[in-house]
Amino acid sequence: MSSLTHLDDEGRVRMVDVSEKPATARDAVARGVITMQPETLALITEQKTKKGNVLETARIAGIMAAKKTAELIPMCHPVSLTHVQVDFFPDPDIHGVRIEAIARLVGQTGVEMEALTAVSVAALTIYDMCKSYDRTMAISEVCLLKKSGGRSGTYVRQSP
Repeated sequence: MSSLTHLDDEGRVRMVDVSEKPATARDAVARGVITMQPETLALITEQKTKKGNVLETARIAGIMAAKKTAELIPMCHPVSLTHVQVDFFPDPDIHGVRIEAIARLVGQTGVEMEALTAVSVAALTIYDMCKSYDRTMAISEVCLLKKSGGRSGTYVRQSP
């Protein structure tokens, strides 16, 4: 049997069958960073961009993206999210914004991909809304910080 869960014994791609798994409470927290010129960060935090409130638009985009994750990632199960939260932490020390997303559900599969997708799309939305001011923006450090629930239990990222 293959050790890769998305491949069958003949090496064909498949969606993992979770029908026999019990439904449990599951959550995931993901993080990402978008860095930029100090002037761009000021425009965002002072809400002075021509396109409107950048962070609120990115929050909506992140939540919408989490809800559409199964349409973007081929073998990802469609899930019934019970909560998605996207938060922003402007940081002048790095000339950027730290983005954190939480995804939660009660189900048979985890929500790591939904949290990671929310962070990624929120960062892309910030880029899109500010690209006319700053093409040097960079998205980085997208990672899973924590997940709980399911057979594998709790995972907490050890490095910063």
